[in-house]
Amino acid sequence: MSKLEVDKVVPQSGTTLTVGEAGDTTVINGLGTLPATIGTATQVLAVNAGATGLEYGTAATDLSNLNATNLTSGTVPDLRFPSVLPAAGAQNLTSLQSAALTGALPAISGANLTNLPSQGIVWQTTPKTATFIPADGEGYFINSGSAITANLPAGVVGAIVAFSDYARNFSTYNLTISPNGSEKIGGIAADLTLSVNGQALTLVYVDATKGWINVQNAEDTETGLVVVYNIDIMTLAGGGGGGMTPTAQQGGGGGGGAGGLLYSTSISVDSGTVYTADVGAGGPGMVSDAGAASSGSDSIFSGGSISTITAAGGGGGGGNAVCGVDGGSGGGGNGAACTAGANGTIGQGNDAGNGANGGGGGGGKGGVGSNSSVDVGGAGGAGGANSITGAAITYAGGGGAGGYRNPGNGGAGGSSIGGAGGDSGNGNNASANLGSGGGGAYGPPSAASGFNGGNGSDGLIILRVLTTDYSGTTTGSPSVSVDGSHTVIQFTGDGTYTG
Repeated sequence: MSKLEVDKVVPQSGTTLTVGEAGDTTVINGLGTLPATIGTATQVLAVNAGATGLEYGTAATDLSNLNATNLTSGTVPDLRFPSVLPAAGAQNLTSLQSAALTGALPAISGANLTNLPSQGIVWQTTPKTATFIPADGEGYFINSGSAITANLPAGVVGAIVAFSDYARNFSTYNLTISPNGSEKIGGIAADLTLSVNGQALTLVYVDATKGWINVQNAEDTETGLVVVYNIDIMTLAGGGGGGMTPTAQQGGGGGGGAGGLLYSTSISVDSGTVYTADVGAGGPGMVSDAGAASSGSDSIFSGGSISTITAAGGGGGGGNAVCGVDGGSGGGGNGAACTAGANGTIGQGNDAGNGANGGGGGGGKGGVGSNSSVDVGGAGGAGGANSITGAAITYAGGGGAGGYRNPGNGGAGGSSIGGAGGDSGNGNNASANLGSGGGGAYGPPSAASGFNGGNGSDGLIILRVLTTDYSGTTTGSPSVSVDGSHTVIQFTGDGTYTG
């Protein structure tokens, strides 16, 4: 091997210095073997694996071609990531295995997780009873005794909310769904109103053009489902009319008996079933000597699977040698030929008083009618208090009996709601719609014409139901009021209630 020792080698001409021929192996002291050919534009020189020379390779800073197939088992030294990672969608996280995840993960904010698969609606089981703002991904049961509004949040693409009529009374108490600001529901920048009983609705926010889109609407989807709930019922019959006695009989007329009163609590009714309220009328007072006064009519509540509730009409007061009549409470005996008071119905009213010149008082819900004291007519039996409306009200007082001979001897009406007996003329009418008996007529001592008995008052039927259960469907124009958490329906005439 030849050896050339010089201090410096320079080109003979130009600036290019060529060492060896193409394909030669060139070794330079301190650098080792050089590559026999030129590399590509993207390659760099680097020490080879054996550290015996240089070779062309890919720059260490170029990770564009790095993927899992190029990584074999071993340790990657000093692998670093940039300070800010690009957003990672959940669709890019595939085939993760628990064995590959070690150590503690930092807290992850849900706001940074995108494209997660939807988990559907999460229903909130506490019904909403007042205006509220729904949250994305939640469903709400609406249960209110008045109209209610759901104010939608600002629309975010993919947001979903749902609503359902818990009490099945949207037709009475509408749900208004109001978009945020100028946003839209179904392409219209206006409120949406749900007004069908049992309605349910699901909305998804799509874009600014259409806003919230209805993707599911249902009305009473539980086909055939019957909801059972309890109500309280007060059934009061019509009161009996007061009697009279013509002059030939010389005695006061008997007081009319109060209508029977029944109070039933926690009676089960079925949704969709029609229940009938038949309200009994009061009996008219006796106006001739043909017989006893007319009894009041029964009040009846019936329907569905409940046992029919019948309150018996109050018995008419006695007159003209005719005894008082049995009823819810009995009619009083007259002051002459038939003095015995009539019987009341157990659990509904009481017996009437006996006559003795003056007539006997009619029975009431709260007590028996009083007997006549010689010429003084007996007082009507006391009424009974009931708080089904939320206030204590006295119903079903007996009619006072007519006095005899001396003016001022008429018996008082029971609890001041039964008609008072005649002092020197006709018996008095009972207070309206309280199912009370009419007063008996005064019996004059002379041959003058007799006087008329007073009229008994009509009965009524009252229902008390939780407002959340109240269907809002009635006929017959009952009065409807609210007492706390309950709705009170009062029938003073015939009608129906649909459960």
